[in-house]
Amino acid sequence: MLFTHPWFLLGLLAIVIPVAIHLFELRRPQRIMFSNVEFIREVKLVTARQRRIKNLLVLLSRVGLIVALALLFAQPYIPAPEKIQTNNTAVRVLLDDSPSMQQTTESEQSVLEYAIEQSVELPLAFPPTTRYWVWPGKQEALNAASYRVQVEQTQISGQGQSLATTLLQATQQSGRVAGPLFVFSDFQKNGLTGSALTGLDTAQQIFLVPLAGKPGPNVFVDSVWLDDAFVRTGSDLTVRVRLRNGGQLAAENTQIKLFIGKQQAASFQLSIPAQKAVTTSARVRLLSVGAQACRVEVADHPVDFDNAYYFTLQPAQQIRITEVGNEAQLGALYTNEPLFSYQFTPAQAADYRKLATANLLVLREAAAVGAGLRENLRRAVQQGATLVIVPAGSTNSRESYGQLFKELGLGTVQWQPNSSTGPVLQDIALPSAQNPFFRDVFAGVNPRAGMPKAAPVLRWARSGTEVLRLRDGEGYLAGFPSGKGQVYVFTAPFSAPYSDFAQHPLFVPVLYRLAMQSYQQEQQPAYRLNQGVVNLRLPKAAGSENEPAYRLVQDSLTYIPVQQLVNGVLRLEVPPGMRRPGFYTLQINGKTLATLAFNLDKRESDLRSYSASELRQLIGPNRPNIQVYETGQNQTVAARYKAQRVGVPLWQYCLWAALGFLLLEGLLLRWNRRAAPVASPAMAA
Repeated sequence: MLFTHPWFLLGLLAIVIPVAIHLFELRRPQRIMFSNVEFIREVKLVTARQRRIKNLLVLLSRVGLIVALALLFAQPYIPAPEKIQTNNTAVRVLLDDSPSMQQTTESEQSVLEYAIEQSVELPLAFPPTTRYWVWPGKQEALNAASYRVQVEQTQISGQGQSLATTLLQATQQSGRVAGPLFVFSDFQKNGLTGSALTGLDTAQQIFLVPLAGKPGPNVFVDSVWLDDAFVRTGSDLTVRVRLRNGGQLAAENTQIKLFIGKQQAASFQLSIPAQKAVTTSARVRLLSVGAQACRVEVADHPVDFDNAYYFTLQPAQQIRITEVGNEAQLGALYTNEPLFSYQFTPAQAADYRKLATANLLVLREAAAVGAGLRENLRRAVQQGATLVIVPAGSTNSRESYGQLFKELGLGTVQWQPNSSTGPVLQDIALPSAQNPFFRDVFAGVNPRAGMPKAAPVLRWARSGTEVLRLRDGEGYLAGFPSGKGQVYVFTAPFSAPYSDFAQHPLFVPVLYRLAMQSYQQEQQPAYRLNQGVVNLRLPKAAGSENEPAYRLVQDSLTYIPVQQLVNGVLRLEVPPGMRRPGFYTLQINGKTLATLAFNLDKRESDLRSYSASELRQLIGPNRPNIQVYETGQNQTVAARYKAQRVGVPLWQYCLWAALGFLLLEGLLLRWNRRAAPVASPAMAA
């Protein structure tokens, strides 16, 4: 046993005072009258014996009181088995607030509530002058009272990063704080790896507190997708839903419901083994033109934080196609499909406004490409448009086309010399069924089918994505990335005598596919709350840089995110206060521009967690600065830390002993106290 303030032991010298009082018996003798002196000697002997015992007990109680008070001020304690190597005036606490902390424990309370109960008791293990830092939260020093308030106000947040990232940030940003770090978490396996722990600073003391939930099933929506990339109003759509069981037990006969808008479109009942996935589908139809707020609901308990998955179905906008050339030749092709919006502009007097609003630009056999036209084509491609270049057969146009290729970043092309006998036609090879460009285009490829012919007038040196090839292996149609857009180049004109491609059945699916690949979706069906940034492509008339701020609204909640609008693309940072999944409307000046669906990160639904023994194996024997504290057995984290690292204080026992001796002295002084006897008449006679 050691003492915090050993100089207070000098107070033990005060024991001399009650001893001196006892020895000198500083009490005035009492006179007692008796009528009969026969029993005087017997009474005197009995009274003296009782008085000596009583006085001895009073002396002992007074000596005990002084000893207890001296020890109380000296503050004795039993030394801890482990020496403290850190500064205990600063304590860091990382409290996991991820959605997975909503799972329940064996006591039917959430893991987060249990973590709060454990963390609020930490100040009991440290001196009153200790300061606390809490992650996540405001990075400021807190006293014990403020620390407890902040911890008790912790709520689940869907924007949290992985535990490994948060742990690394907590250790790096707190270099000025030398105290221990306590981590309260469920330690999901998909959010923490051994490399994340071994990469931490070895000079910092870290205590991992695993808090496990009750084993059970947890069915959640892994993903939702459509077979058709283009959503059309009034047409049947196949919605596919992949459901996964992230729990430790199998889920039997789980009820699944699909809602399109406010109407229930389908209902399923599935059994999913633990850590397995099942895919189901449903046929739906959109009846309205606007975006539909859809959701998938899972009847899964008691883990219900991920029982709803939100997404939107937006009917595809028309693909704007602009042909630039000598005359309109593709109008009959694209006007047959309602999905396309076709317009033509002459190359010599191009309408640059049409170029700026088009998704697909087709530069077809223009006699010359002027400087203004080249600049506007380059600008449109840089902003995300798709440009299809069909070269002209005239040698006079080669210089302007070559300049266009350089400005687009395609490099220098090689022009083929003109033959004195005319263009030499070559067969185009059969398209490859494995080419992603032709996915879902052909039901099958007949190797005996006749293919079109072409006489190439140019070849390119830069490698690109080959779409079609000639029989000799040279490219006929290839795609090249340029800025945010894509450039497709044909090696030969469409017109005779250079090619009969325009008359071949392959012409329509290739031109349609080029148009469909140019479509840029304005928004995604769903977003994650923790993805940080959302990029939306707004219509040209939806807003400008000088308009008021865009807002995200959900019921009575309104958020103004950090935003930037550049070239029709709105960049929004997800506000920190957005913690709840669901639908949020994007508004400006009270006008709704879009409906966005936000969900929790699906990794939170995988409830596989590290146990205390698995964490110790993950840490390894070479990291003594990282320890694992198990809860339970009626011992809190604060009590265990205090017993192992601070020691067991004994001052409270000294206080109780002092109060006990004081009570004992009072009882002894009142015991056997008698009133002075009164002489009776008989005795007086």
